[in-house]
Amino acid sequence: MTTQVADPGRVPDAPLVAPGDNGGLHNVFRQRYLLRLLVRKELQARYQGSVLGLLWSYVLPLVRFLAYFLVIGFIFNMTRGMTNFAIHIFTGLVMVHYFTETFSSGTRSIVKNKGLVRKMSLPREMFPVAAMLVSAYHTIPQLVILVVGVALTGWSPEPLDFAAGLLGFSIIAVFGMGLALIFSAANVFFKDFQNIVQTFTIFVTWSVPMIYPYDRIADLFEGTWVEQAYLANPIANGVILFQQLFWVPTVGPDAEYPAVMPDHLFTRGLIVLAACLVLLAVAQWIFTRLEGKFAERL
Repeated sequence: MTTQVADPGRVPDAPLVAPGDNGGLHNVFRQRYLLRLLVRKELQARYQGSVLGLLWSYVLPLVRFLAYFLVIGFIFNMTRGMTNFAIHIFTGLVMVHYFTETFSSGTRSIVKNKGLVRKMSLPREMFPVAAMLVSAYHTIPQLVILVVGVALTGWSPEPLDFAAGLLGFSIIAVFGMGLALIFSAANVFFKDFQNIVQTFTIFVTWSVPMIYPYDRIADLFEGTWVEQAYLANPIANGVILFQQLFWVPTVGPDAEYPAVMPDHLFTRGLIVLAACLVLLAVAQWIFTRLEGKFAERL
């Protein structure tokens, strides 16, 4: 007589666990059925009562892009003959928007779902992760617009360019997730943290080569600690790597304004990604230490 053993990979039967003993982010993805429900709930809540629905994910980035492009490119005349300035700025805008959405919505995610936190025994990390996935979902329309735009300007990427884009996206996702974990836990105890996040995101736009090219930083601070500190910024790294995929291949070698990228782009990106993974591990540890008091404080 044989004894049947339950398949450990069968996710829907994975048990719910108590806070503080949940295996962290690993257990979140083991319970993918709950994660899908949360993501669906967030999407339905965002578009509830909306006529355009998902179309807003196309309209809003286009309006934001036009505002930057017209004001920075024409009124302030900061392009200075720069090749495909529209592609440059929109590529940066996609990554900046993904980071700020992940960071902001992730910070509010625990407090926003306090009813579920108090009543259900499930991994609390699931709420910031769901916020990150919802942000990624709303990034897809922007990527569609970007791909159409670069295709119309003679986009010819190399395989290494795709690796750069994937590396840049990974840096932004891991860095945003790490910060979201820390700040979502802190926001349970002090609501000031969501205001701190809103203030911080104001400076993100200016801390990356989006409305200005990287070579302006190189011209001003080449070889100094300021340039190295600038390049140590994970968001700046992610934007530059993403531009390596989408903007640089649209700028030909004979262009009047050639594309300038930092030296050792991939090596630097891998080091930054490793640092972001360390941050994510530290964030998980901090979150685990604090989550036992969530229900009490909420």
